[in-house]
Amino acid sequence: MPQFTVNPQRLDPYKNFKFRIKWDGRYVAGVSKISGLRRTTEVVTHREGGDPSTIHKSPGLTQYEPIVLERGLTHDLEFEKWANAVWNRNAGAGAEVALANFRKDVILEFYNEAGQLALAYKIYRCWVSEYQALPDLDANANAVALERLKLENEGWERDMEVVEPAESTAKRRTVGRS
Repeated sequence: MPQFTVNPQRLDPYKNFKFRIKWDGRYVAGVSKISGLRRTTEVVTHREGGDPSTIHKSPGLTQYEPIVLERGLTHDLEFEKWANAVWNRNAGAGAEVALANFRKDVILEFYNEAGQLALAYKIYRCWVSEYQALPDLDANANAVALERLKLENEGWERDMEVVEPAESTAKRRTVGRS
């Protein structure tokens, strides 16, 4: 059975460098790295007293790992605004947490090399558990300053409405000099 049903000629899996993230219905600018989507289900063991010396295993609680987003430091305030909804030191007593809107659903879109939407995931009830406004600063370094968000979540699922796009098999023509 081919790995790709719409494009059976495709042999290579998708690359990990074309993605976008969206919340509040808008794409978030500059996100350059997103940690993987992981979930772990605890194993519950049990046995009855009359059973032979074997243990039965069944699934227990499922935990969804936090998702970490990184992007180059700019003047876009989306990371900071969401982090401040969870905890804003200057909001005044009793108003530090915006209980009505500190959780958001997030959409993670994944694209093929041609920029066609190939996969999408819905990530539910996210909230910021850690915000890094500035990285460690080093006058001897040669690196981009990154800000980070750590998002706790209550689960994710693949968006089954996003299907494998048909990829063009036509070869691109190159224009030579005359």
